[in-house]
Amino acid sequence: MKELHQQFLTGERALFMAADLHLQDCLFDDGESPLKHSKNITLDSCLFKWKYPLWYSENISMRHCSVFEMGRAGIWYTDHITVTDCMFEAPKNFRRCNGVVLERVSFSNAAETLWQCRNIRMQDVTAKGDYFAMNCSCAEVEGLKLVGNYCFDGAKDVTIRSSSLLSKDAFWNCENITIYDSFISGEYFGWNSRNIRLVNCTVESLQGFCYIEDLVMENCKLLHTSLAFEYSTVNADIISHVDSVKNPSGGIIRARSIGEIILEPEKIDPAKTKILCEE
Repeated sequence: MKELHQQFLTGERALFMAADLHLQDCLFDDGESPLKHSKNITLDSCLFKWKYPLWYSENISMRHCSVFEMGRAGIWYTDHITVTDCMFEAPKNFRRCNGVVLERVSFSNAAETLWQCRNIRMQDVTAKGDYFAMNCSCAEVEGLKLVGNYCFDGAKDVTIRSSSLLSKDAFWNCENITIYDSFISGEYFGWNSRNIRLVNCTVESLQGFCYIEDLVMENCKLLHTSLAFEYSTVNADIISHVDSVKNPSGGIIRARSIGEIILEPEKIDPAKTKILCEE
């Protein structure tokens, strides 16, 4: 494998179609698509200051790298990439990628990041930005700290563990989502989704959990949650008070207590839902 150290690289497609290359302490400055169509590339402590650094690439390893604000749309159409201990200031990173591993990565502007990517593994990622991970699939996520609305819109086959999400309209239009031991705060959680399961989670969500097919909640707390479960089929075990429940389509809801239960026979069949309160 050829090695490059402390290189200052500029100009469009500076290392176009590079292969079998190890870059250490290199800086990519003014010039688009420096590593387009590259493969078998290792990047250690490199800096990316311009657009589209890794497009149509394969077998990439990034360690201790920084992608600056103008490195936007940086990693698209790239397969089998591992990113460890890196910082991304630029938005719109990772799109239509397959085989993405992110470990201890921070995204200070995560708008439109991880769109339509598949086979993803995230460990200890921090991100701030709207529409994070839209239409992603086959993802294993642990220790995600996210601030940004509309996260995981349209996602499929995702498992999330030990994470904290501050996200309005999270998990809309999703399928096969499982969340363990996590905290989620945001209005309108999970609308128009199917097969959503939460285990040992705490959720704060005005009018959350509506229009969901096959919602399962196990040992969960709902904080300041009202008008929940409208037109949803539910199997919920809630160990807290719920402010109000409105027009579930069917199933069973167990809670410590419920402030208000709204069942409108002209809209749903109340007999299809069993509601049990400890108090």
